[in-house]
Amino acid sequence: KICFCDFLSMTSIKSCSIISKNMSKLDFFASKPKKITSRSIFTTVTRYVESRNLKITSASYSELKQKPPTSDLIFGKFFTDHMLSIDWDSSIGWHNPQIEPFKHFSMHPGAKVLHYAQELFEGMKAYRGVDDKIRFFRPMHNMARMNLSASRSCLPNFDGLELLQCIRELVKIDAEWVPHDCSSSLYIRPTMIGTEPTLGVSPANEAKLFVILCPVGPYYSTGFKPVNLLCDPNYVRAFPGGCGFTKMGSNYAPTLYTQKVAEAHGCHQCLWLFGKNHEITEVGAMNIFVCLKNDKNELELLTPPLNNEIILPGVTRRSIIEMVSEWDGITVSERKISMIEVLEAKKTGNLVEMFGSGTAAVVSPVGGLYYKDEMHYIPTPENGLAVKIMKNMSDIYYGINLHPWAIDVESWKLDTNQIIEDYKQPDTMTIYS
Repeated sequence: KICFCDFLSMTSIKSCSIISKNMSKLDFFASKPKKITSRSIFTTVTRYVESRNLKITSASYSELKQKPPTSDLIFGKFFTDHMLSIDWDSSIGWHNPQIEPFKHFSMHPGAKVLHYAQELFEGMKAYRGVDDKIRFFRPMHNMARMNLSASRSCLPNFDGLELLQCIRELVKIDAEWVPHDCSSSLYIRPTMIGTEPTLGVSPANEAKLFVILCPVGPYYSTGFKPVNLLCDPNYVRAFPGGCGFTKMGSNYAPTLYTQKVAEAHGCHQCLWLFGKNHEITEVGAMNIFVCLKNDKNELELLTPPLNNEIILPGVTRRSIIEMVSEWDGITVSERKISMIEVLEAKKTGNLVEMFGSGTAAVVSPVGGLYYKDEMHYIPTPENGLAVKIMKNMSDIYYGINLHPWAIDVESWKLDTNQIIEDYKQPDTMTIYS
């Protein structure tokens, strides 16, 4: 198993080979070597992201925006007063981080990101609890996954603890933008783009990492409603050897077309199938869970495994697996499941429910599968597993259940010994180590 600290800068213990048996991982990251070779292969990084060098320029009174009422919040429409940005180049490494008033930035028309989509992003949230405290949800996992995406994108890696400290300061500055509501949150979007102004197809030697914040309302503004899914094997989201396990924008743009196809068939999203057996992989931009029961009425909650590199290792997915594994009367499995098995279970009455999981929706119940020109309706129990998971997760987000997954931005008690094996680099990337 691999500990969180092994991934904070994806320049792992294997790459650096300087840890003694008596040195803890935290000591290792505190005593950074003078120079490390980035696992994005091509560059030698000489400067790190360091939160102690963070420069903060507060917005003037005239630059402050009016905050919309919670009832008007639409995902990604409203932005807070400040943003975080950090430049990088191959000769210097990471420049000093800056928090400044929210603004546009310009780039050269030849920037790599505009032509070859060399970019990645993350999605995480801050919640205002019933005790008025602001909390992040397992932010370490987002930092580790972002470093994994950076390696696959040939973009620079960074120390996750240091970046997270900068994001923490950003959220504290814009704290009043965190909605005072137990169904809303502050969405945090870290992004990294290749900015080198050349058209050659090669990794950028200049990059920008920036973080913007958006207050968002409840995902289900009209209630917890099930969705119908188009299940068409002619459309594929990812494949082995590709980058489906990363959070790159290039994984999302091609799905805009299939979203329109789904809507034309009376569906909300696509259920992504793969291979000749029509294995279920993901739903829309979310992970998928299926709950079955056997002849003894024993429950199994299953989700596809990550070992084929076509599924994004979701933070909510991992949290559901760990949480439900501790509940009595149900077994949690990470294994392959095909449309044939799902429809057979529905036919025999052994399909209990299905739902997607992700940062935006938390859980999204599935009400129907449009497969081979026929809509197959899926049970959506009123007091089912999806409802129970939503309630338990929300209690953690909003401080009703004081849980180590929810990190208070003031007390800042981070668990750096978390197991995050989901975000290790796949074997196909070991050549870059």
